[in-house]
Amino acid sequence: MSNLNRSLRAAAVALTVGFASLAARAADTMDNAYWNMPKGVTDVSHEVFALHMAAFWVCVVIGVVVFGVMFYSVFAHRRSKHPVPATFHHSTLVEIIWTAIPFVILIGLAVPAAGTLIKEYDTRNADMTIKITGYQWKWQYEYVGENVSFFSTLEKRANEARQLHSGIDPKTVPNYLHDVDNYLVLPVGKKVRFLLTSNDVIHGWWMPDLAIKKDAIPGFINEMWTKINEPGIYRGQCTVLCGRDHGFMPIVVEAKSEADYAAWLEKMKGGETVAAATTTASDAVVDSAQPAAVEAPVEAAPVEVAAAPAAAVDKDDLMKAGAKVYAANCQVCHQADGTGLPPSFPSLVGGKVVTGPIDAHITQVLKGKNAMPPFPQLSDADVAAVVTYERNAFGNKVGDAAQAGQVAKLR
Repeated sequence: MSNLNRSLRAAAVALTVGFASLAARAADTMDNAYWNMPKGVTDVSHEVFALHMAAFWVCVVIGVVVFGVMFYSVFAHRRSKHPVPATFHHSTLVEIIWTAIPFVILIGLAVPAAGTLIKEYDTRNADMTIKITGYQWKWQYEYVGENVSFFSTLEKRANEARQLHSGIDPKTVPNYLHDVDNYLVLPVGKKVRFLLTSNDVIHGWWMPDLAIKKDAIPGFINEMWTKINEPGIYRGQCTVLCGRDHGFMPIVVEAKSEADYAAWLEKMKGGETVAAATTTASDAVVDSAQPAAVEAPVEAAPVEVAAAPAAAVDKDDLMKAGAKVYAANCQVCHQADGTGLPPSFPSLVGGKVVTGPIDAHITQVLKGKNAMPPFPQLSDADVAAVVTYERNAFGNKVGDAAQAGQVAKLR
């Protein structure tokens, strides 16, 4: 029995040392997002982190006390030491104590949590407002009152790497599946109000560093806000299973100083990126080799700033580019062979849209219909290419071809 006592004592000492080591390590790494939730870069996120750590340490203390009492009871009241069990079975004082302690703990956690929750819902006195609309599978950001709007989709290198049999090692792609082509840019030190909705299904806008997580619901507007304290790039993602490509809908926020943000906003309003988008059709077809190319993130009309009409692109070149655009944007719903997923996504093989008037086909790609989301973020050249491909692939032999200029007129 002496060996058993020594073993139990050794176990108790090891357990005590283990808890102490764990507590010390947790205290040293509490700000490490790898092991813990991120502390974030807003005042609200700091409060959320503090509440999380308070609840964590309460759980640690409860665990140590409960397991300590349990192990002590096993050791001190074993049958060899106390062969006759005690006969008591009730203590009013003990029952009052173990009822009062959890009540005090819950009140101690609930009061500050309620205060933080009230702050999270207070969107008053915002310095600016941004409307966020979820699509399958991208986000649209509209800077209310600034005439700036753009789509944000999965970064094209990641989009290529995620394709089946792409031959690209995802490890070679920086921030794989956590990067986008257009960042949501926000100023530091300004209260930003978000209006969140959806164009198709329920999405979830989640940004851990800002302590924001809200659902984007069709036909309903949710509100949230943030005030970022530190410049930097922060990453999140959609948290609702919004469809087959749910995992490819990341969110990236870039916080800039007020001066840098003002310069960025003026650049967006000036349409510098629009001018870059008005390349010749042949150049645009080369660019369309990268799937899901995104047009200029400004609500300006590219047609008005175009210097000259683009030359017509050969049908064969359009077909080659269109196959890549289709694989990156359309294949998920309409399948590689064009047979679709009826009834939501009809077959393209001999379909009425792909064999009907070409202008109606282009318009549906740009504006969507029913379960099909719009694709205005695609460049004119990409839309022309994919429309041409759909009308002349999968056994369809319409024979015509769309051009970028034709798409621009229908936007």
